[in-house]
This record gives sequence, C-alpha cells and structure tokens, in this order.
Amino acid sequence: MKYVLIFFILLIIELIYFKIADKFNIIDKPNLRSSHSHITLLGGGIIFVISMWLYAVFFNQVNANIYFLLGLTLIATVSFIDDLHSLPKIYRLLFHMLALLLMCCQWGFSLALWWIIIPLLIVAIGLMNIYNFMDGINGITAAYSIAVLIPLMYLNESINYIDKDYFIVIIMAVLIFSFFNFRTNAKCFAGDVGSFSMIFILLFAMGSLMIATQEYWTFIFFAVYGVDGVLTIIHRIYLRENITAAHRKHVYQIMANELKIKHIYVSLIYMLLQLLVSFGAIYFPFNRYIYAIIILLLLSIIYIIFMKKNYYLHKIYLLEKQKDEAVKKTKA
Repeated sequence: MKYVLIFFILLIIELIYFKIADKFNIIDKPNLRSSHSHITLLGGGIIFVISMWLYAVFFNQVNANIYFLLGLTLIATVSFIDDLHSLPKIYRLLFHMLALLLMCCQWGFSLALWWIIIPLLIVAIGLMNIYNFMDGINGITAAYSIAVLIPLMYLNESINYIDKDYFIVIIMAVLIFSFFNFRTNAKCFAGDVGSFSMIFILLFAMGSLMIATQEYWTFIFFAVYGVDGVLTIIHRIYLRENITAAHRKHVYQIMANELKIKHIYVSLIYMLLQLLVSFGAIYFPFNRYIYAIIILLLLSIIYIIFMKKNYYLHKIYLLEKQKDEAVKKTKA
C-alpha cells in the first residue's frame, strides 16, 4: 500500500511541476549543440530527490540517512537554481563538494581518512559532471539509470547493504519520469536537478556496496557511459575545445543526430549493453577485475572504431550550422 501511495504522490507532484514549469517558462531551447529540435520543459527529474524524501518518511529512514538526504537536497537545490539561471562554476563545485562530504559523513568517514576522501571527491565530481552531460537524448538518463539500479538491487538481495525500499522507490520515480521522457517527442528533460540528483543517488548505493563488500569491481556498472564520457573528454582536449562547454560529440549523440537513429533506440542500446556488461561481471567465473579490464578495453576499441568511421558526419554538421549562422548575421 505504501508503494502505491508513493507512486501516485510522485505522479501528482510531477504533473504539478509541469504546470509550474510551463507557467514560469522553465524550458530547454534547442541550440547549435542540442540533440532535439523542440522547446521542452526542463527539470522533470526533480521527482528523484522528492522520491528519496518520501522513501525516508514512509519507511522511517530520515534519521538513519539524514546526511545523505541533506547532501542530496543541497545538490538538487543548487542544480535547480542552475537550471533557472546559470551559476558560476566555482559555486557549483563548492556545493557539490559539500554535498559529497555529507555523503561521506553518512558512510561514517572521519577527517582522519582524508587520504581516501580527497581522491574520492575528485572521482565523484568528475563522474557527476560526466553523467550530467547525458540529458538531452530522450530516455537515456532514465534508461541508463535503470541499467545501473537493477544490478545494484540484484546484489542487494544477497548482500543486504542498503534498505531494499531505497531501490524500489527510486525506480518508481524513474519509471514515472520515463513516461514523459522516454518517447519520440519528450514532454520534459531531467535537467541538472534530475541528472545530478540521480548520480548522487547511484553513487551512494554504489559506495555503500563497496564499503560493505570491500570490493571495487562494481565500478563496471558505469562502464558503457563512463568510457564514452572519458574518451569524449580526451577527444575534446585533443581538439583544444572547452570541455565544460555544451557539445554533441558523444557516441550516443552522433548515433541520434548524424546517423538519425531514433532517440529511444539509442537509449535502449546503452541500457541493454550496460546490463549485459554488469550481469556479465556478476556471473563471471574468474577474477572480476580482469573481466573489468577486458570490458574497458573492448568498449574503448568500439569507441575509437565508431569515431573513425562516423565523426566526419559531425564535422559536416558543424560546418553547415556555421554557414547558416553566418547567413543569418549577414541578413540581419
């Protein structure tokens, strides 16, 4: 009964938010770097953070998870403000670090473990920003998040490293969001509030698993998008681009934009490939770290081959857009 009630509360909150976003013009407008052509409501992922508070209240987990909830709320608030009005990067970085420190407090870390906390903050902030770039292709944030949540939830059945209701509630929130986003013409995007909240939620579950098992091979649950994100950053550095600026050079973006593959198919490919990689790791009969290295190498090779074959299409697109912009300026 609690699940049903939470589901309908989240659905109603999402619908109310759409009314508010429409009234106050909280939208994403297409630009040169966009992977969509229609104005779309922004911030639909706000229900991810709300779902965690509902989980905590309904299942009496507020006190037990207060630092996690405060960190999540902090990062969601800052991200939502950034969706409305772009904030200076240094402010975002400081608040992200503070939110992650609260997560470390939830895990029971002390300042004496600074030699663990500092590299953890660096890796986590990098992963959070890479994950944030994902929004823009219909369904990919939701589909890929489900692909990460399912193996984490599966392992929880035997390891019991986190309350099972944590997974059930966030998956419900993702499914509600998917109804409005996982479609040819999306009604909404997750926005920074959604993508940063989601990766924070995933990192907490992943970190809790690693702490409980003292094993770290489960990072492979982020392998597909992780390889795409890291190699895309390296590619952009090679091109001497500003890696913090918006772009559409990821493999999934080229698949959707230049190769004209439907967004929902691209999202499904990423989701299914990640699930295959994750459950391959779970059932791998030998050393899982060797498996992880093999997978990372294979995904990297696939990325390089794909880019060598298809990146020229993106360069053609950029040239055409630059010509169009030049013509518009001339007429003006």
